[in-house]
Amino acid sequence: MTAIPMFPLGSVLFPHTPLPLRVFEPRYLTMIGHLLEEDEPQFGVVLIERGHEVGGGDRRSVVGTMARLVSVAADADVLHIMTVGTERFTAERWLEDEPHPRAEVSPVPELAWNDALTPLRTEAEAIVRRTLARAPEARWDADIELSDDPLSATWQLAAIAPLGEYDRYALLQSTTTGALLRQVIDLTLEAELLW
Repeated sequence: MTAIPMFPLGSVLFPHTPLPLRVFEPRYLTMIGHLLEEDEPQFGVVLIERGHEVGGGDRRSVVGTMARLVSVAADADVLHIMTVGTERFTAERWLEDEPHPRAEVSPVPELAWNDALTPLRTEAEAIVRRTLARAPEARWDADIELSDDPLSATWQLAAIAPLGEYDRYALLQSTTTGALLRQVIDLTLEAELLW
């Protein structure tokens, strides 16, 4: 197990997807400052299941995603950072939050791609794009470009599907690529029925 800096959030980060953040809390400003001294700066992102991002006292999910720091820009007392999700992990044990949250983590096995899944991925993409085009307040455009790599594109479909954070967390816990694609389809169709 490895101890890593953590950034609990009210949203899920998927592998192969971008995550822009506005960092203003002193503890996270300190964390980013320490990360900027590293050759490959990254931190863990987990979903806050209950509680608030600011001030601690929250309940945090177990499965998360590593966020690789891509860029940092300063604006008064705020840092604007861009990250990209890499591999998933399990938070085995939370350490003291001084000066910022940290946890001992172990890696979650990466999903594998099989070309036999291509029709399922094509179906999932069509459903997600159709639903995004109809969604009342979608975060993503229906014509957003996805990676040419099929596994990366599968995670990106999970990220752009117009779902709530608990459904997105269920997707993050997928143990096979086929199961991830089937859940993307099922959850997206269920969400569409609620509009």
